[in-house]
Amino acid sequence: MTGEFLAFILLALIAITGGVLLLNLSKVVHMVMALVATFLSIAGIYILLSAEFLAFVQVLIYSGAITIIMLFGIMLTKHDDKEDVSPGRLKKLLLFLGIAGFGIVFYMGIYNLGFSGTAEDLHINNTAQIGTAIYTKYIIPFELASVVLLVALIGAIILAKKEPEEEAE
Repeated sequence: MTGEFLAFILLALIAITGGVLLLNLSKVVHMVMALVATFLSIAGIYILLSAEFLAFVQVLIYSGAITIIMLFGIMLTKHDDKEDVSPGRLKKLLLFLGIAGFGIVFYMGIYNLGFSGTAEDLHINNTAQIGTAIYTKYIIPFELASVVLLVALIGAIILAKKEPEEEAE
């Protein structure tokens, strides 16, 4: 057993525990904190895979920006926490069996997977390789995505802007 394997097991357990807590907690803010733990552990797994750029993006975008947006959405909307509907035993059992079945099928699919190819040194200067690929081969889709995001931002601002109500005569 290597340290890398132990780190992977620890990070995977944190990610799974965060996901299970996300589904089982009753307070929304606690759910978001469980989601943050899952996002951060996935970033740690990216680091173990020598994908530092993806780990940085995972922490910056998901653990930071998406979580803050979710918290603002929760704080700015009205919601009633009066209804406490707890699922029955049969529903919990079916949910557990479904998750366990998915895990077994997923494990078997990965366990029997064989890669037949030459090993490449993708982990060497991977951030530079991503930048070179984005700004050479994929420059048009990259710029189109930025234009679509800009249009979405402008549309969200226009929709969120309240106009003063006109007085009826």
